[in-house]
This record gives sequence, C-alpha cells and structure tokens, in this order.
Amino acid sequence: MSHVKKYANIQNELPELQEVLLEAIQSEFLEIQSVEKQCEKYQGACEKIKDLDKAHFVVYSKYIKKSDHRYEKFIFLDEHGHEVCNVSGQEMELYGLLGPCMNLELSKEYQEAASHLA
Repeated sequence: MSHVKKYANIQNELPELQEVLLEAIQSEFLEIQSVEKQCEKYQGACEKIKDLDKAHFVVYSKYIKKSDHRYEKFIFLDEHGHEVCNVSGQEMELYGLLGPCMNLELSKEYQEAASHLA
C-alpha cells in the first residue's frame, strides 16, 4: 500500500508540514497522532520542554519496539503542521499522551486497499 496515500486531506489540514514528513506519513513509514493536551503527563512535560505546549500532533515511527523508544526522536507539530520541537525518547514517553487525529480523513484508496488486506 506504499503507493496509496493514507490521508485525503492532510495537506489542507497541515499546510506547513514539511514535504519529507508528509511523504513519510502518507506512505506509513511514520505515524501521526494527536496530543492529548489534558493529560497530566503531557502538562508535566510542558513545564520541562520548551515549546512543547504549542504541540497539537506528534510524528513518530510505529516500527520501533517499545523497549527501543529511548533511541527515537519524536517530532511535535503545531495545529498547522509546523515543527515546534523534537524530543528524544529518553526525555519522555508517548504512552498515554496520544489520541487519533480527528481532523484527518483516510483516503478512499487507502480504505479500499486496507479492506482487501483484511
């Protein structure tokens, strides 16, 4: 499914998203999720990490095992897709901080391809 774009409206919703991140997300090499701003863990991290409070989304690799997340960099984006900060897995864990991107719609082609794999 790598030739099928995952999200139909990502460029409209996140117009400032870097091309390399856009392509990596669309090809499912990287994953994007929404940040749960009400989470205590997130609010605590905002006190320690500059500009994290501006984040609405996070981009990360879904292929890295949980035990290896300390070696990963998480890319936090604002509501327009602009990168606001990078945080290493040693600085924070994402578990409990993430939710679905309700503003992003799966493309019809992606949904059709996914239904054939099931």
